[in-house]
Amino acid sequence: MKDAIRQLDQRFSAFRSLKDATRPSKGWVRAVRDALGMTTAQFAKRMGVSQPRVIAIEKAEISKAITLKTLERAAEAVGCRVVYLFVPDRSLEETVRSRARHVAEKQLETLGQTMRLEDQAVRSGKTRDAMRAKLIEDLVNEPARLWDEKW
Repeated sequence: MKDAIRQLDQRFSAFRSLKDATRPSKGWVRAVRDALGMTTAQFAKRMGVSQPRVIAIEKAEISKAITLKTLERAAEAVGCRVVYLFVPDRSLEETVRSRARHVAEKQLETLGQTMRLEDQAVRSGKTRDAMRAKLIEDLVNEPARLWDEKW
């Protein structure tokens, strides 16, 4: 699992600068069409659709209701291509480690309450830190355990 995370993180690193990229207010379809000086009728002909359909496509993009298939057809009509990807806010490894720390703390809280009730509380900070570190590593190595809603 760690290899998959590292490989994806490596691939994502090339796109981190796109994280703050925003879609033009009128959408990419219209922005490129306008930049090329292409009318909706000309664009419609290139796409093989009606002129009112082009207007509907541009509106659908603005409202985020456009399909990837339609967006790809529109891009192709103007010599572009759609690049579909997730750009994580931070590395996947950081996301997993952060979640592991959170889950570990919650599990240690639960364990601590149980042990106090049985008068077996962990008194040493070093012991608790070692337990936390071990638990975090175990969780990182089995990330499916991280995403249960109970934590």
